[in-house]
Amino acid sequence: MTHKISAVSMAMKDLSRELGELETERSRADLADLDVLGTRTLVERIAAEDATVPAAVDAAGDAISSAVDAIVDRLRGGGRLIYVGAGTPGRLGVVDAAECIPTFGTPDGLVVAVIAGGAEAMTLSTEGAEDSSGAGTADMQSIHLGANDAVVGITASGRTPYVLAALEYASAAGAATIGMSNNRDAALSAVVDVPIEVPTGPEVVAGSTRMKAGTAQKLVLNTLSTASMVRLGKTYGNLMVDVKASNEKLKVRARRIVAEATGVSDEQAADALNEADGHLKTAVVALLAAVPTGEARRRLDAADGYVRAAL
Repeated sequence: MTHKISAVSMAMKDLSRELGELETERSRADLADLDVLGTRTLVERIAAEDATVPAAVDAAGDAISSAVDAIVDRLRGGGRLIYVGAGTPGRLGVVDAAECIPTFGTPDGLVVAVIAGGAEAMTLSTEGAEDSSGAGTADMQSIHLGANDAVVGITASGRTPYVLAALEYASAAGAATIGMSNNRDAALSAVVDVPIEVPTGPEVVAGSTRMKAGTAQKLVLNTLSTASMVRLGKTYGNLMVDVKASNEKLKVRARRIVAEATGVSDEQAADALNEADGHLKTAVVALLAAVPTGEARRRLDAADGYVRAAL
């Protein structure tokens, strides 16, 4: 028993030392009075810290660009974009994956989010799940990860066991691997093809990485998915020409997009969409090229769905 307690104690000391070296875990002396600040001052302090995040993301622009190129290459080859994370990073991955479907018309399963602890972790705290390396490996196996896929691991610390194991498995499977962390020289960076390090520094509330670190993660994920989809022809200019009109708001938006892209009236846009069975790209090509709907579809098929090439 003494030996076991000693081993556990040593492991805890090692983890404490490891975490103590991470900027995201440190406490800031200049915020020691946080709990006595007036509400307006408190809001100003938080806002001032949040304002530093975009510059940190921009500084990682080269790495983010390389990640986008890797993702586009795998998606063009028939693979998937897979996000992997635990806690807040995992939840952010789920949100970004879900939003790709209505925004870019992606088919189910093209952008996948895997979160430690499963679906329950979206609404309940399952923080212990991040410590399981075995679960990280098993979850990658369960989605039949392959060499055509691109996997993005997300972890503020850069040392989350669940994420590290998932990315190590992905690398061994031949997938393109990308690691997004909020500390310099992160352990995750050493096991991926493209490391994205966005050091956001100590949090307003020490160690609460749902704050600046989480904001940076959201910005990076927005950029990875959006830039990848633009490169894949999911927009015409800055217009969402692959949007899925699944509710009344999106149906109105689809008509507006067709009208803006082609210069026709809302009524003409609605007629073109009806003729194209609601397929926005087909309606745009038919109007701009002044060709029948069937010809517009043929052109889009030949152009791999790129509107500008179809024209």
